[in-house]
Amino acid sequence: MNGHKERLHGLDHLRATAIVLVLLFHYNFYYGVPEWLAAFSSFGWSGVDLFFVLSGYLIADKLFRVFDAEGKINFRGFYWNRFLRIIPAYLTVVALYFSLPILQEGRGLQPLWRFLTFTQNISIDLYRNSFSHAWSLCVEEHFYLLLPILLYLIFSRKKSNKAIYLFISIAVLGVIIRYAIWEIFVASGYGRTRIMAALRHIYYPTYCRLDGLLVGVAIASIFRYRPSIKEKLVKYGNGLLALSILLLIGTYFLFGGSLVSQNFTLLTTAVFGFPLVSLAYGLMVIAAISPSCLLSKYKLWPTTQLATLSYSIYLSHKIVYYIVHTQMKNVVELYHYQVFLFCLFAAILCGFILHLSIEKPFLVLHDKLKW
Repeated sequence: MNGHKERLHGLDHLRATAIVLVLLFHYNFYYGVPEWLAAFSSFGWSGVDLFFVLSGYLIADKLFRVFDAEGKINFRGFYWNRFLRIIPAYLTVVALYFSLPILQEGRGLQPLWRFLTFTQNISIDLYRNSFSHAWSLCVEEHFYLLLPILLYLIFSRKKSNKAIYLFISIAVLGVIIRYAIWEIFVASGYGRTRIMAALRHIYYPTYCRLDGLLVGVAIASIFRYRPSIKEKLVKYGNGLLALSILLLIGTYFLFGGSLVSQNFTLLTTAVFGFPLVSLAYGLMVIAAISPSCLLSKYKLWPTTQLATLSYSIYLSHKIVYYIVHTQMKNVVELYHYQVFLFCLFAAILCGFILHLSIEKPFLVLHDKLKW
């Protein structure tokens, strides 16, 4: 939430929700969560989509504010800002993965150059799946690279009043691309092979996963340049929150309750599922910003801390899970639910250490720099 005079508590709650969803999903995928959490955690993959919507909104809002103040897109300031925010902690974790094989939770790593160039999610190797969750950072980095250029073209040609049509066109293009990919790579497959094809060609590539980021950019555009629409929306914060939850429940059943279910290989789910998830989370973000919504009225220490640590936790949590499950059993015997709780605690603790030692010092420098 850098750049805002006051921290938006509603967005902190959503960022904390997103990282909890991711933590539960990955734990369930590798080790299995307690039964009462199974349904919730199976949909935890959508936490990444919530991160995408939040990122799209916050980054676009920052670019809009700088442009309105300076009359230009400050490319150097923006890219340096993003570098200090993202790269140091990321490279630290990459170095850990490649220098200490004992930390690799999967079946091996893709080549180092793919992590350094943020191309790991393009034609991803599903077998060598250590640090596979870095795919979402690839999507984010591609977004950071392209959005300022796109906005520069829009503003320099004084086409900002028609930008919404461009965003809609990109969203429609995403639907067309997913349909074409489904027909070519997914439709003819069967069983697990079909699911793997859907994951490899639809779930991971950037060109199929821009929906959440576009929704976030659209929200920032409306809130910045369409004050009359914003004024109407923020009146119904709690209603939008309820609607977003209902829509998420609908998408849960659309995906068959899990990303790796046969439903994901159905045409309607593969093509329209991600836009619906993004729309649901977009409504939730609008609700969280609305002064009338419960999410924005209350500050909670746990969600504030989780929001602050979310990036470092995201980077390191699978290492923690793996080490606990492979090493702790040699030290102490615990019940399954105790291991689960210990893993969550350890993941947050490790995120705190990474944040304090690497992320925070660069954030201090990041905040000192002027755009």
